[in-house]
Amino acid sequence: MAKASQWCDDTPGIDGDDMIDGKAFCGHAILLKLCFAALAGALFLAAPAMAQETSATETTLTGTAPDEGAGVPEGTIGITEEGLEGTADAEASLALPTDLSPWGMFLAADIVVKAVMIGLVFASVVTWTIWFAKRMEISRASRRARSAFSTLAAATSLDEAGAGLAKSRGPVTMLAEAAIQEVSLSGDTPEKEGVKERIAWRFQRIEANAAREIGIGTGVLATIGATAPFVGLFGTVWGIMNSFIGIAHTQTTNLAVVAPGIAEALLATGLGLVAAIPAVVIYNSFSRSIAGYRALVADSSAELLRLVSRDLDMGRRPRLAKAAD
Repeated sequence: MAKASQWCDDTPGIDGDDMIDGKAFCGHAILLKLCFAALAGALFLAAPAMAQETSATETTLTGTAPDEGAGVPEGTIGITEEGLEGTADAEASLALPTDLSPWGMFLAADIVVKAVMIGLVFASVVTWTIWFAKRMEISRASRRARSAFSTLAAATSLDEAGAGLAKSRGPVTMLAEAAIQEVSLSGDTPEKEGVKERIAWRFQRIEANAAREIGIGTGVLATIGATAPFVGLFGTVWGIMNSFIGIAHTQTTNLAVVAPGIAEALLATGLGLVAAIPAVVIYNSFSRSIAGYRALVADSSAELLRLVSRDLDMGRRPRLAKAAD
């Protein structure tokens, strides 16, 4: 009690007369000092946590992290890239066309690519038109040539062959008429080889004209088959070039932004192949058919030369001259 009274007397602001009893006011003073000490300790311990919380709050508000050495927190970079990717995806969804059918891609294509596509479609139409027309022409000419050759093979003389081919048309009939006319013009000349040589020359020109006429239009097929893939490739290169220019303008490497342009460009290559492949196949088919037709005409020419040689050796010139008249 004496120690407490002495401590209270030594404590500033506390007078021993104010004490109610031996414990009273001095105990309250001690309790008050202990509370102040506990509060100070709590503030001291909470200072680092408050500093970290304040730093995190500033990072969240500003979107940047405080410098820690020379690096930047990975979380901040990841958030930024995700935001950029989200923006790029939004731009791609806005730029992506809704109609990706061949007709829609044609309408959305560049004017140069459109011109290439129209040209290739026109070339394809020309190819199939030539196929239809030439197939009928070659078939008709081949039938006539086979029928005429059968008539020549069954004939025993030139005038008989001429009579059998009187109602037919085609190069074989022209060969027979040329042979009869040349024998008639030669008269009674004793030189047989000269007559045969002149007839052979005329036969060569008739065969060449027949081959040239039957081959009209096949050169167009060869041209289309050789150039259509490269024309389509030109349209593809032009379209892909525009797609890369679009990448530079949008400043994004998202494939969805440039995929429609690349698809339009590849459509030009597809049309080029559609035009070229049938043209090549049809040209090869016509080449074989024309070769067979020329062989029939050549066989007919050889058959007529055989009949002329036989008639000359047997002295049938008056009959030939009469047939020519």
